[in-house]
Amino acid sequence: MSVGEQERIWAPWRLSYVQATDQVPSVPTEPLDFLPGADCECFICQAVADSDRRTRLVVGRGEVSLTILNRYPYNNGHLLVAPCRHIGELADLTPSEHLEMAHTITRSVELLRQELRAEGFNVGLNLGRAGGAGLPGHLHWHIVPRWNGDTNFMPAIGSVKIIPQSLDALWELLSERLAPLADH
Repeated sequence: MSVGEQERIWAPWRLSYVQATDQVPSVPTEPLDFLPGADCECFICQAVADSDRRTRLVVGRGEVSLTILNRYPYNNGHLLVAPCRHIGELADLTPSEHLEMAHTITRSVELLRQELRAEGFNVGLNLGRAGGAGLPGHLHWHIVPRWNGDTNFMPAIGSVKIIPQSLDALWELLSERLAPLADH
């Protein structure tokens, strides 16, 4: 097949990324209310401090933790669950942080199973830069929904991952269900 005959995958939502028009502003319109010990450059600390949940992709907030859509997902529905405090070590978590995040992870898995019909999950935590953490200073668990056959020729050969749902549509779907976490 020649270049002119290749199949095309249209992804209009990628245009704003390519043009860098949908990036979260580095200077928010209102001052952020950072917690003591927060890192002002940390996207999770920024999400904790910002009241604009949609811009920061926050779909759930508890008393000591929050759930965020991954801006660069491995799969549709990829969530991050993190403590509100900027900490990078498991040993620094309080018992209430452990408990709330375990509950949030369980609840998120069930919600993704129901809403996205996920057939399996990868749930994990990368500790330290050597352990693969892209943000080693702020613990966060990844919840990655999986489906039978979801790894196909595109990522294996084409180095492309197709995400079938926009972050905005996913935020709408999940935020109402995860937002009342503090009430449970």
